[in-house]
Amino acid sequence: MKDQDIHAELSSIRDLMERSAKFISLSGLSGVMAGIYAIIGAFLGWEILTHESAGLLRNDFAVIIQLCIVAFGVLVLSIGTGVWLSIRKAKKLGQPFWNTGSQRLLIHMAIPLVSGGLFTFILIYRGYYGIVAPATLVFYGLALVAGSHYTYSGVKGLGILEILLGLLCALMPGYGLIFWTVGFGLLHIIYGTVMHFKYDK
Repeated sequence: MKDQDIHAELSSIRDLMERSAKFISLSGLSGVMAGIYAIIGAFLGWEILTHESAGLLRNDFAVIIQLCIVAFGVLVLSIGTGVWLSIRKAKKLGQPFWNTGSQRLLIHMAIPLVSGGLFTFILIYRGYYGIVAPATLVFYGLALVAGSHYTYSGVKGLGILEILLGLLCALMPGYGLIFWTVGFGLLHIIYGTVMHFKYDK
């Protein structure tokens, strides 16, 4: 009986340590919403490129600014929705949103995300528009893999898929918007749906 009590106590301690070390308040619905935002953003981007393609060929700075505004809007909406839904889930679980796990997740994801963001701006500044989409996919995938150690293991699989998609995108110039839509849109919706029914229910 004592042995069972000891094992139960150790199991409880292990569970508490894992909860404090990992960010388990990540909401699956935030992935779905991020995917929807990305698809809407891709549609707006397609509209801009369709109506202003001649301008883009002349390196029209106004067109680039419009695309950057759309991308920034998608990013802000995705992050904002993700934080809000994750805070709501943390309250539901009776756990703090900002803990050791969320801090480690943020730090380890920030390095490849910030590096990728700066690299993307350099590509745009230099006029290398054709590799912007694969660069964002690859760096985002690297960020997910780096942060996967501090949240659900499924995040690592999503990250690997994003990296592979980005590399494939680099081999097929001219289809960047399609790959971007699949990576940030479709994959997020599929991943978010699976995570929602697996962990949020």
